[in-house]
Amino acid sequence: MSENLQEMAPAFDPKPVETKWGAFWLENEIGVPRAPREGEKPFVITIPPPNVTGVLHLGHALQHTIHDCLLRYHRMKGEPALVVPGTDHAGIATQMKVEAKLREDEGKTRHDLGRDEFLRRVYEWKDLYGATIIDQMKALGCSYDWSRERFTMDEGYVRAVLTVFKEWFERDLIYRGYRLVNWSSGAHTTVSDLEIEYKEVTGSLTYIKYPVEGSDEFVTVATSRPETMLGDTAVAVHPEDPRYAHLRGKNVVLPLLDRPIPLIFDPAVDKEFGTGAVKITPAHDPNDYEMGTRHGLPMISV
Repeated sequence: MSENLQEMAPAFDPKPVETKWGAFWLENEIGVPRAPREGEKPFVITIPPPNVTGVLHLGHALQHTIHDCLLRYHRMKGEPALVVPGTDHAGIATQMKVEAKLREDEGKTRHDLGRDEFLRRVYEWKDLYGATIIDQMKALGCSYDWSRERFTMDEGYVRAVLTVFKEWFERDLIYRGYRLVNWSSGAHTTVSDLEIEYKEVTGSLTYIKYPVEGSDEFVTVATSRPETMLGDTAVAVHPEDPRYAHLRGKNVVLPLLDRPIPLIFDPAVDKEFGTGAVKITPAHDPNDYEMGTRHGLPMISV
């Protein structure tokens, strides 16, 4: 009897098990759900599609583990259960990745290639990393319906998005308006807030005197961004700051342009910062934008 015993491995090796069962699941298409019966509610997840800017990371592994656990739970309950997989084009983020590779490998820009050739290179990138991402999902053991895989630039997908946006616009559910955006001087386009990295730097304050209209007085403003002063539409102070209480209802004059702008009182102003008076440029700062909205200030882009 002892001759049939095998020595236990010192550590579990998951690779043979994953390879065997992963292939079995794919071959038998366990991710393809059955059709719902009449009155039956299916369980469906459309994944937040990973960007084709690179490969999956540990956060994706956690996310897809949760998706797959929920999917298998509902499937074992006998419900028609579906997860729709796919990848996202990521827009400017992918373009910048391809441009960086183009500079590094060939010393060229997208303008050197022209529109058609550059788009071809972008789709080459998408094919490479999109396929890698899907392979990673399969290697994780995700039991998704791979026959429904989508890319966010697929013709049918784009048509559906445009159709819905048109419908929403006609129903006044969406509108076109102004919003502060990040501008890339390199890519010559706006960039999503999600792509922005912030870092703290040591700066300096510039003190600028704003004359009080019809008076010999000045309100001295402390600012770290004097370059945006041409877009100023107000100067703000705290409503409980006694230094400026006598100026309530007054205007100050914007230097260089001699444009009268209101002196406003807002609790968001820090009385202890600088002189306690700050210039408000709603088109160039998120906090100023909120204050400008509260006070109905015009927004001037510099």
